[in-house]
Amino acid sequence: MLAVPEKFKEAPAGWKIAQPADQFERGAWWQVFNDPQLNTLADKIDISNQTVAVYAAAYQQARALAAQARAAFLPKVGMAADATRLRPPSRNANGLSAVNTAYSLSLDASWEPDLWGTLQRAKNAEKAQLQSAAAEFANARLSAQATLVQTYFQLRTLDAIQKLLDNTVLAYRQALKLTQNRYAQGVAARADVLQAQTALQAAQASAFNNGIARAQYEHAIAVLVGEPASTFSLAPSPLKMAAPPRIPFTLPSALLERRPDIAAAERRAAAANEKIGINMAAFFPSLVLSAAGGSRSSVFSQWFSVPARVWSLGPQLAATLFDGGTRQAQTVAARAAFEQDTAHYRQTVLSAFQEVEDALAALRILAQEAALQRQAMQSAQQTLEIVLNQYKAGMTMYLSVISAQATAFAVEQKMVSLNGQRMVSAAGLIKALGGGWDVSQMDRQSQ
Repeated sequence: MLAVPEKFKEAPAGWKIAQPADQFERGAWWQVFNDPQLNTLADKIDISNQTVAVYAAAYQQARALAAQARAAFLPKVGMAADATRLRPPSRNANGLSAVNTAYSLSLDASWEPDLWGTLQRAKNAEKAQLQSAAAEFANARLSAQATLVQTYFQLRTLDAIQKLLDNTVLAYRQALKLTQNRYAQGVAARADVLQAQTALQAAQASAFNNGIARAQYEHAIAVLVGEPASTFSLAPSPLKMAAPPRIPFTLPSALLERRPDIAAAERRAAAANEKIGINMAAFFPSLVLSAAGGSRSSVFSQWFSVPARVWSLGPQLAATLFDGGTRQAQTVAARAAFEQDTAHYRQTVLSAFQEVEDALAALRILAQEAALQRQAMQSAQQTLEIVLNQYKAGMTMYLSVISAQATAFAVEQKMVSLNGQRMVSAAGLIKALGGGWDVSQMDRQSQ
């Protein structure tokens, strides 16, 4: 038994428990970010993502195996017809026996009563496997969707940084022009011009380097939506949201119904438990009821005559008396498999709690950091303005301007990165809470 906490330790004040009538659509959870481009990309996951396609095929396979298990309760009926020409061995040394033709037609049926619950347990096991496959399919979709959303926000963060870099290059170019003018007037040293040129060139190099990471994120999004990276592109669009949306969260116990990976692990454990019973039933004898009927004749015209008809009817009871411990070993192995799946289920639950706590902690700490960083950015901008005015008035060296510019850029870049981290963490929290999935969807898919 695994103890479930009553509440999340990192749950921030002011957040509310999710209600049945949430304002956002439960399936398309990414719409909470209100980004049309993101919505378009996320809709392609179900259509073109190949990892999701793998799990979709596995789910269809599980459906077929469940149907096969249900069919085992019904009798098996078969039919066979044949015509055979044969020559029996000669009874004397003077001649050959005549060639004969034998015609036969048979219809047989057999049925195995489920005396020890073997078929029922097999059916239950396959149903649990089907439900597990449905949950794994949902988990693959949720993982792909969350990865897409997080990658998208990382790309948009780089777009915002690129815009900042472009503005910085423009500011450094203006500073260089100012320094060149002052040098031409004889009020600035040649070293000031060289320092301004160095700052401008370094900013230009950073602007180019930012494109490497952006291209890689763009390529990753192409793979997620099932398109070749060579033909896929997203126009630059800086991240617009400065803070993530308020996300309703659930009680810890609700994760057991809202996380598809937890549901999949629990269903695998249930299937393993049924397989223990199947192996234990192998110690008991099996009963098969069979019946067969047909006709057999050496003359085609008499094939269906009354004298040619044959039939058989009878039960068959079979039991294994000695197998060298095979059945015992199989039962022990089944129990061990159940223990493995149970431990995996418990570990999945613990990991789910950790992921939620991690995401909540990240959002709480990043919000606090962003508030301080916003103040630091304002201070850095004011400092830069003062230093620039002092330099124009000849009251300070250009090295102070370079230092103030570098500080202002670093602080603003950190602010942009923090905004992006908060969006990525918000998407991670929604994924950790199970997205828009719940266990009832697994039951509907498994019908």
